[in-house]
Amino acid sequence: MVLPHLRSSGACTGALVIGLCGATLLAGTAALALPSANSAGPASSAPSTATPEAVPAPADAAPDATTPTTTAPGAAPPATTAPTTATPAAAPAVRPVVASRIVLRLGKRDIRLERGGKVYGPWPVAIGDARTPTPTGTFQVTNKVVNPVYASTRTGKVTGTVGPNGPLGDRWLGFKTAGPNQFGIHGTPSAWAWTVSSRAAVTNGCVRMFHEHVRKLFDLVDVGTPVVITR
Repeated sequence: MVLPHLRSSGACTGALVIGLCGATLLAGTAALALPSANSAGPASSAPSTATPEAVPAPADAAPDATTPTTTAPGAAPPATTAPTTATPAAAPAVRPVVASRIVLRLGKRDIRLERGGKVYGPWPVAIGDARTPTPTGTFQVTNKVVNPVYASTRTGKVTGTVGPNGPLGDRWLGFKTAGPNQFGIHGTPSAWAWTVSSRAAVTNGCVRMFHEHVRKLFDLVDVGTPVVITR
């Protein structure tokens, strides 16, 4: 990914090589029983001296609907089966959606996170200088990277130092791409910490934060979180 790098004053213009961290930057067929046929044959006009043998009905044959059933006196009525009702399966647990957004105020040079009705921050930041300002508008977190690797878009050189003392610190939150460069919110090595404490406008558009602040922000946001930047 492409990132703005620092000029001699500590600005940044470059490419972000995301190779060390994943993005967070994350029936059967029912048988039908048919009634059995009447076992007796058609009536004959000729008298018969032999009693025809009764044909037993199949065990699963349905009772004759036209023949009422009777119960002998004193006998218990036939047992009935209560209809059963299927219990619906429990709905899967739904993860609650926590509304959140990052708000950066360029005039005050601070950044805060509004999440679930709570406000984290505001924290001081260093922003882009007048020639390469930090863009205003509403964006989204497009990628999250732990220990980002910095590569210059001008020379293609990759900086070997990775982690807290690297040019981008150990956390990166990208929010806008412009040509070969990408704007992001990232950490600051100790050598450039003064730019954050003094809220300087010295970068090539990126937003620098102290390590402890950007790590907190990183852990509380997801890819897709809105980033609102106002003057």
